Amino acid sequence: MVGLPARGKTYVARKLTRYLNWIGVNTKVFNLGEYRREMAGPHCKHSFFDPTNADGMNVREKCAELALEDITKWLNDKGQVAIFDATNTTRARRKKVTDHLAKQGFKGFFVESVCDDNEIILSNILEVKVNSPDYQGVPSEEARQDFEARISQYKNFYEPISLDNDYDMPFLKVIDGGKRFLMNKVEGYLQSRIVYYIMNLHITPRAIYLSRHGESMMNLEGKIGGDSDLTPRGWEYSKALGEFVKDDMPADLKVWTSEMKRTNQTASSIVDRPIEKWKAINEIDAGVCEGMTYEEIQDQFPEDFARRDEDKFHYRYARGESYEDLIARLEPVIMELERQHNVLVVCHQAVARCLLAYFLDHNSEELPYLRVPLHTVIKLTPVAYGCRVEQFDLKIPAVNTHRDKPKVVAVSRTLEDALETVPDHE
Repeated sequence: MVGLPARGKTYVARKLTRYLNWIGVNTKVFNLGEYRREMAGPHCKHSFFDPTNADGMNVREKCAELALEDITKWLNDKGQVAIFDATNTTRARRKKVTDHLAKQGFKGFFVESVCDDNEIILSNILEVKVNSPDYQGVPSEEARQDFEARISQYKNFYEPISLDNDYDMPFLKVIDGGKRFLMNKVEGYLQSRIVYYIMNLHITPRAIYLSRHGESMMNLEGKIGGDSDLTPRGWEYSKALGEFVKDDMPADLKVWTSEMKRTNQTASSIVDRPIEKWKAINEIDAGVCEGMTYEEIQDQFPEDFARRDEDKFHYRYARGESYEDLIARLEPVIMELERQHNVLVVCHQAVARCLLAYFLDHNSEELPYLRVPLHTVIKLTPVAYGCRVEQFDLKIPAVNTHRDKPKVVAVSRTLEDALETVPDHE
């Protein structure tokens, strides 16, 4: 990362880390401020960042060296992407980073955040920095003044990335919070994905609402998948959701549903909001197990049932999907959610789990067991470095479809062994 303080570098770094981990790329942020607070304490005044302050400069250089050493160790161990979250505001510092990476055989890619919009800068200062560990217990006005003075110190020696000086360096320049971009020498699959993701980010305040469909007939019967209608209680939830949208959600709300009957019936009571169907948010495909109860699956295919419990995220139903497959299918949905303002997604349990895992940074072991109850609206509000979560129980009774991870038992027969006796599945 490159840029003056309060330009959204840490916001981008954390969002990017969450996204890359979600798609299966092992990524970690190394924030230089954390190293500096560990070495120099949490309350460094703006004078500490004065380029003429030799002691301050020595500490900051030492912290950068430690961070780069940790990055090297992590990438040589199990990491795939390391994000060096620091100002890196001089060409000398960036060359030092580049040289260090080159010696280790790693590729470097720079993301610079440039912002001259005073409204965005002030918002970042007030929302993030005055509540950061640097200013705990410090009055907000005093913190604001000190941080603005810190920015001035950095401005004295800031050297932005430019085509004139850095034409052979791969970089993405993000201008005024994403209003404009400049990219140079973007190479390879991963850099392209990173650029595409960052170009879809925005900082406009908004909310994302998630709701499963109302209770369905197959929910009531304990069966998975299928395309059944709502139960009478599911229709009650549809009406309650329509009222909730009318009374408590923004006027510019967009509503997305899957192509399945139960999500469309659930959204049918919503008026005066555009509704769009997405094939990508259809429920996970259970393959030959569609329409079966868990008890039937365990009885007919006990070994596969146990393997799914051992690694539910990677387990793929025969002729169906895994949670890992579902994440790949949902990636365009995530990209579009990052571009949108206020959206209600009426979806399914596995889909909701994947979306929640992205926004709340859950790993692949936690994801398949996240609780997403029926007849509940989950509101996600992106904030500085994370997401605020609120749940609204609309007080319509429903069956509990959550299944905790059971203990693994010894089994024999596999789904693959039984496929010859199963008719083709549509």
